[in-house]
This record gives sequence, structure tokens and C-alpha cells, in this order.
Amino acid sequence: MRKSFLVIFSIVLLSTLIGSCKKEDQGELDREIIEAYVLEHELNGQFNESGLYYVIEEPGGDAHPSVYSEVTVYYKGYFLDGTVFDSNIGGDKLTTPLYNLIRGWQQGLQLIGKEGKITMVIPSGLAYGYNGSGSIAPNTVIAFDVELVSFRNFD
Repeated sequence: MRKSFLVIFSIVLLSTLIGSCKKEDQGELDREIIEAYVLEHELNGQFNESGLYYVIEEPGGDAHPSVYSEVTVYYKGYFLDGTVFDSNIGGDKLTTPLYNLIRGWQQGLQLIGKEGKITMVIPSGLAYGYNGSGSIAPNTVIAFDVELVSFRNFD
């Protein structure tokens, strides 16, 4: 019985360690993919501490949303090959609490004000991660062009 417990414990521990190594490796791979994309497209932006790459196209107003704000946006989401996977440009605006959106958006939209525009190249860990979502495969770096039409703060 004790031997079985030790074997199972060892397998769980090893799986956890391997899983955490894979996440770090994925972050490094995402960074390399983003850096290559930035060079190829001659983007003039910067990385934040979590690995989000962003270009503030228009800063917008002085006040910025918080993660607890309700934001209204137009957006276009696309893969790095340019294929658009989602967009509401030319359609209805999206209004939602910022905390309901992926972490890349939560971080990026706080950098601009009302009527600001931002391009974000989002590493998979700040997007849909190892699960993916719909047409977005697991561990996929994605990009968004977002216009922050307006926001309401609740904090």
C-alpha cells in the first residue's frame, strides 16, 4: 500500500514539474514568435512585464479604464498570418466588463483612454492558453486591433 502511494505521488509530482516547465517553454516560444512578427511588420511598440506586446496607435483621453470598468469597443482579432478570426468592425459595438475578457485585453485596454486605439500581440498565456477556444488552437499567439469607444468605471 505504501509503495503504491509513493509511486502515485511521484507520478503526480513529476507531472506537475513537467507541466510547469512546458508553461515556461511556451512563454519563451511565444516571445520568440512575437519578436519575429514585430520585426517582420516593423511595429514600433513595447512589451510589458507579462509578455504582452502593444502599440498605442492613439492614446485617447487622459482617464483610463480599470479592470473593473465596463468597456465599449470595436475590435478585430487575427492570427499572425493575417487571418481574421473575429471582428465587430462595421457591426455592433461590444460592451462588457473588462474583467470578463482575456488577460491580454485586461492589461492592454488599461493603457489607453476613451477613443484610444491599441494593437496588441498577445502571448498564448494571456489569451486562450493551452485550451484554445473555437478556431483558436491551443498555445496560439493572437493579435487584436481595438478601439476603446467608451468606458464606465465602477471602482
